[in-house]
Amino acid sequence: MHAAEIKKLFPLLDQHVNGKPLVYLDSAATSQKPYTVIEKLDDYYRRYNSNVHRGVHTLGTIATDEYEGAREKVRAFLGAASTEEIIFTRGTTTALNLVARCYGTANLTEGDEIVITPMEHHSNIIPWQQVAKATGATLKYLTLLEDGTIDMNEAQTTITSNTKIVSVMQVSNVLGTINPIKELTQLAHKHGAVMVVDGAQGAPHMKVNVQELDCDFYAFSGHKLGGPTGIGVLYGKKQLLQNMEPYEFGGEMIDFVGLYESTWKELPWKFEGGTPIIAGAIGLGAAIDFIEDLGLDTIKAHEQELVSYSFERLSEIDGLTIFGPKERAGVVTFQLDDIHPHDIATVLDAEGIAVRAGHHCAQLLMKWLKVSATARASYYVYNTKEDIDALKDGLVQTKEYFGDGF
Repeated sequence: MHAAEIKKLFPLLDQHVNGKPLVYLDSAATSQKPYTVIEKLDDYYRRYNSNVHRGVHTLGTIATDEYEGAREKVRAFLGAASTEEIIFTRGTTTALNLVARCYGTANLTEGDEIVITPMEHHSNIIPWQQVAKATGATLKYLTLLEDGTIDMNEAQTTITSNTKIVSVMQVSNVLGTINPIKELTQLAHKHGAVMVVDGAQGAPHMKVNVQELDCDFYAFSGHKLGGPTGIGVLYGKKQLLQNMEPYEFGGEMIDFVGLYESTWKELPWKFEGGTPIIAGAIGLGAAIDFIEDLGLDTIKAHEQELVSYSFERLSEIDGLTIFGPKERAGVVTFQLDDIHPHDIATVLDAEGIAVRAGHHCAQLLMKWLKVSATARASYYVYNTKEDIDALKDGLVQTKEYFGDGF
């Protein structure tokens, strides 16, 4: 199916913004939702809205089957061994914080090391800063090469026998860098460390098999792959999850409650306290169905084509700098002369073109790039070459508006 046909399956994209046809180039922040996901959410609330795991009535049974059915879809989507390894969370941020608190704080001590990279999203930096403060562990950073890829030779000496956790994003939300997760996992395991993967920008755009990667934890969000907001996933190896204590306590996650002691349910429910994100999980299941019908290899190839076309078209603009490696996911982050990214985004918005401007929750990377902010166009299944043509025309107009050499 051609991207122009796929675009018709996303109702929000069929509109005008500021009198111009919408060109949505901000999918790294959140993707748009296909009809099938919206209809699945509507069906839940209209037809079988009920809590799960509790009642024996018909609506509760349907809701529970759909909710746990979505967990099985996620398991298959990630190639996990068991649904016991699939924890529903509010998103990638919550999933990473869960690992930091329930595994990191409990298992690290003074002298231990946590290794991350300067390209990480704040959600994969701040939790580890807090773990280091709480435990006395040392936070270390892998070195980036000039093109924004990890220096794997240097990684051999940065990751040591003192390293207990390595936590790296699969794909940079700024540079589009696709990190060598399998190789980093092998290096971490060689030294007895666990590997945590921020898959927020990976899972929506490429085929992921956690058993092949052999990572210990993998986190992603539903809203970046066509699903609802407020739903995410933490995959964890069963043995690790079994040995971790939950950090959110209440209904649903308990087995037995006594006056002074309580016990927890088995996996995965011991980490899902309270009424779970029922509609979100069901909507995520529908989103997975949608993108698997398209094919993740097809999605990746389409985005690679858009990236190549972006380099071709945007390189025609004098004064435009694209950050990051040539081989990348569907993200193009750039500067245009000395025009502030917020001004670029404002002019583009007047033309109906939605891009991101700012530090993208990656202030360490902005410092590494020696900039305060950048503009970012990010692609998904519904974007076309015509969208990139519109972006190019909009940037030319921006340049003219502010004057060459501004």
